[in-house]
Amino acid sequence: MIKLLNTSKFYPPDVKALNAATLCIRPSEFVSIVGQSGSGKTTIVKILIGEERLDAGKVLVGGWDITNINHSEIPFLRRQIGVIFQDFKLLPQKNLKENVAFALEVCGKPAKKINKIVPQVMKIVGLEKKMDRYPHEVSGGERQRAAIARALVHTPKILLADEPTGNLDSINAHGIIDLLLKINKFGTTVMLVTHNREIVNRLKKRVVTIDNGSIISDQAVGKYLLL
Repeated sequence: MIKLLNTSKFYPPDVKALNAATLCIRPSEFVSIVGQSGSGKTTIVKILIGEERLDAGKVLVGGWDITNINHSEIPFLRRQIGVIFQDFKLLPQKNLKENVAFALEVCGKPAKKINKIVPQVMKIVGLEKKMDRYPHEVSGGERQRAAIARALVHTPKILLADEPTGNLDSINAHGIIDLLLKINKFGTTVMLVTHNREIVNRLKKRVVTIDNGSIISDQAVGKYLLL
């Protein structure tokens, strides 16, 4: 589903965000990407959604070579990849239902389809009774659930979660991870970028460790290992 082949990304003056890194993630896998701040974790996310370009190597998503993707093709790529961020990125002037619907509206989906899809994804994330509330009226965990619902509206094959529990307490963090596991069981490939040792160790899933842009460990059933 995801292939990074001998990939490198450099930032001036001498930062090696990715250094000849190769990573393959199979369909329906749940993989945690771990590493210290600045190790290259978020760079991988940016490469996969077309926000950054590689300096060397090749990247494929679902068999699609996006190494030199055209700017006009990026919206189509991002409909195949759901992305969840640490800071939720919800629009404060819209309620939760409107935030989720907006991801479909900007793609020109008809109102009939939007009105069918949004309640479905809100139920998946457990927010069917809070759709009319605004972001400031719900907890951090509920805001993140709304962000996950927004990421699911296009039925993505891949879900990228970049530090999704970074702003949450332990109880809400575990709730979000349980939700990601549920989504993974539906067949969605999940890539979790995190520095939360407890969550990674609890998952008992594949763990890829990055250090200074290089993959230094890839464990099929792993633990959080850092130098």
